[in-house]
Amino acid sequence: MTAALVVEASPRGAASLGRQATALLLDRLRARHQPWREIRRDLADTPPPWVDAGFAAAMLTPPDARSAAQHAALAESERLIAELETTDLLVISTPMHNFTVPAVLKAWIDQVLRVERTFRRTSAGKVGTLAPRPCYLVVAAGGVISPPAARQPDFLLPYLRAVLATLGVGEPLVLRLEALSGAADAPAQVAAATEAWLRGLG
Repeated sequence: MTAALVVEASPRGAASLGRQATALLLDRLRARHQPWREIRRDLADTPPPWVDAGFAAAMLTPPDARSAAQHAALAESERLIAELETTDLLVISTPMHNFTVPAVLKAWIDQVLRVERTFRRTSAGKVGTLAPRPCYLVVAAGGVISPPAARQPDFLLPYLRAVLATLGVGEPLVLRLEALSGAADAPAQVAAATEAWLRGLG
């Protein structure tokens, strides 16, 4: 059975063009991978907690030395990491907010990217502890973010690639949905771009 984790960050709900594209991608993946099990993590609906002092102290305390309160401080982090550990395919759907990831997606990353838990520090650099798996990124942007026509910086994709590499997941396949702001036919454009991208996957 293929187990997939779907992480969505758009605050626009059903009106989100990125979510609409993600639905098309998931239809394709479900058809290809049967039987199929799916975990949905809607970060806009249920934002992860922010990292606070208690979390930071617990994270840096060896597991066998943690107090009950420190274990409680890491409980949600452990649940989110378990979702990654028990699935073998990852889909992240996100808008670009102010050149980078939305705050709720950053909060999720801060919960799952933990030293000596999902990556280890070595003399050769950080090494992820998660198994490599297929990973898909659906990125929606109001402006143009792809060179050579980009009119704004893109800190989102380099950052997410670095995060996924540090976790051990590997290099993602990326669907960029661009120039969406003010486009009257944006839904049709997104559908066409997504279908063309899916055909390119083979």
